[in-house]
Amino acid sequence: MNILITGSAGFVGKNLVENLKNIRDGKNRTRPGLEIGEIYEYDLGSTAEELERYCASCDFVFHLAGVNRPKDPSGFRTGNVDLTRTLLETLEEKENRCPVMISSSVQATLSGRFGDSEYGRSKLAAEEAVIAHGEKTGAKTLVYRFPNLAGKWCLPNYNSAVATFCHNIARDLPITVNDPSVELEILFIDDLVEEMFDALEGREHRCGFDGVTAVAAEDGRYCFAPRSHRATLGRIVELLRTFHDEPQTLMMPRIAPGSFEKKLYSTYLSYLPPERAAFDLKMNVDARGSFTELLKTADHGQFSVNISKPGVTKGQHWHNEKWEFFIVVSGHGLIRERKIGTDEVVEFEVSGDRIRAVHMMPGYTHSIINLSDTDDLVTLMWANEVFDRERPDTFFEEV
Repeated sequence: MNILITGSAGFVGKNLVENLKNIRDGKNRTRPGLEIGEIYEYDLGSTAEELERYCASCDFVFHLAGVNRPKDPSGFRTGNVDLTRTLLETLEEKENRCPVMISSSVQATLSGRFGDSEYGRSKLAAEEAVIAHGEKTGAKTLVYRFPNLAGKWCLPNYNSAVATFCHNIARDLPITVNDPSVELEILFIDDLVEEMFDALEGREHRCGFDGVTAVAAEDGRYCFAPRSHRATLGRIVELLRTFHDEPQTLMMPRIAPGSFEKKLYSTYLSYLPPERAAFDLKMNVDARGSFTELLKTADHGQFSVNISKPGVTKGQHWHNEKWEFFIVVSGHGLIRERKIGTDEVVEFEVSGDRIRAVHMMPGYTHSIINLSDTDDLVTLMWANEVFDRERPDTFFEEV
């Protein structure tokens, strides 16, 4: 399947192109039914001759090119309507009846605050041109009206509040939020790309519109990506501030699979300046070695790394409810545990040559001994709860 992508260098286009390459090159095997041949990239700087050549041999068109901030209002028609008509006329000249997808906007509904949107009117005219092309030629048409888009490679200070917030907060630059209660519908780019893959497989999601809200309908005139999220500006900024502060707090908020928080955090990281991609951790160092907290989570405990000098014993304490995993990744050691009130000691010999996880069981005093005379013992530790200095649940007792 040869695919033509207009606007290939833009935010959506770049993400789509790179992920189509992953499928084409066998790096992404989640879509075994898709066989990607040529990927025709059409953008600013491409020629009319190239468009003709691409339209002659493409099997699917993703029409992503458009204008949303022209220097002159006439640019809306030139960039959104005229370019669309040129594309469709070229397909018709080449007698190519392949499916055509067009990226539009909820502003094309001309509903609510978009009722007087010149951009929306131009996108609506482009939509109608695509639909008319389908009726004339029999080509399948897919009109997608996108809400707010976000994700990696989206330009800040352009047309995405999320991109601007991510970019500025990552750099300690100011942001402006006039009304934190305003709610946005946000479609993340990776969910959009998956929907475009669905479209290539003939499984696009159809809909109608109730105002600016997509309503799923199998015979709908339009298409939509069903995995969008809603969040207020206040919530978005709150989360981004939490992500920004992580090098100091080491605290990660709840991030469930597929959640808004997960996708926003991934997006935020893509805007980090290189000098902030790494940060120092506080090492608590003494003659025995060091102990360093790595990461704390809102509901899944914390991770730490412990380094024990040769011959050193650490631990010698027990917990009521807290439990831990000790995972030795380098060196040679011995973990000892004894149930409180008994004399029986359980021992586990551990080594970086055979990585295994050992439970530190509640109600058992435990220790870890570096058996080497020359090498440090490095242990990754996970505790089911973040350490609370007011209620440490840690009580000294030798094994």
